[in-house]
Amino acid sequence: MFLFKKIVSQFLFPVPLVLELLLLGLALLWFTRRQRAGRVLVSVGTGLLLIFSNAFVSHLLLRPLEQQYLPGSDLAAGPAGPTQAIKYIVVLGGGHTSDPKLPVTSWIEPITLYRVVEGVRLYKAGPGRKLILSGGAVFDPLPEAQTMSRLALIMGVKPQDILLESGSRDTEDQARLIKTLVGREKFFLVTSAFHLPRAMALFQKQGLAPVAAPAGQLVRQSQSWSPDEFFPNSGGLYGVEKALHEYLGLAWARLRGAI
Repeated sequence: MFLFKKIVSQFLFPVPLVLELLLLGLALLWFTRRQRAGRVLVSVGTGLLLIFSNAFVSHLLLRPLEQQYLPGSDLAAGPAGPTQAIKYIVVLGGGHTSDPKLPVTSWIEPITLYRVVEGVRLYKAGPGRKLILSGGAVFDPLPEAQTMSRLALIMGVKPQDILLESGSRDTEDQARLIKTLVGREKFFLVTSAFHLPRAMALFQKQGLAPVAAPAGQLVRQSQSWSPDEFFPNSGGLYGVEKALHEYLGLAWARLRGAI
């Protein structure tokens, strides 16, 4: 089921969906007499590409996800902060490729880097905290938690303060397995801002008490204007893909009663 879910969802992401429409339209135009249908499909595919690659559309889809849990000022240092006593920081993996020819900083995906950096920031903001790094070996022989731990060590985290959860394949697995490590204690849940609504719901469904700690926000308020805001670009496609992935994940989890 896990592999089936991963494969099917790919066909619904922006680039594959646009290519499906364009290729089908071109096939009709070149090899059949259904010219009208072919022109419609090519036009729809081109229109969707323009829409999906626009930063405005990307932000429109991402904003409702990222603004559900805003960064709190009490997540940083401060003896009077209500979260200062929290002991555990759980950081969820977001993808990696363990290429031995490259340094470990190039192994992990950018979204994973943002998450680890935020986790380390919270770790250094409160003495006595433990960093729980979560991620198994899904499409790579090395568990992602191990890759994340190497990066955390480089950033100054003490080896004795790192706990690894290396058996999970997705967020639902992570919630179930981390429950055995933290029990009913409150903990920071660090993941990408767009992923946090689904992650929080899955962890809370397990009876856990996560405190949201968003990282790597994709919707940012620019202090000046840039041409990238008005022209189609790959950043827009990336944002739409991440948003659709989360909306599909939320729908699938609700359908199964996981949240």
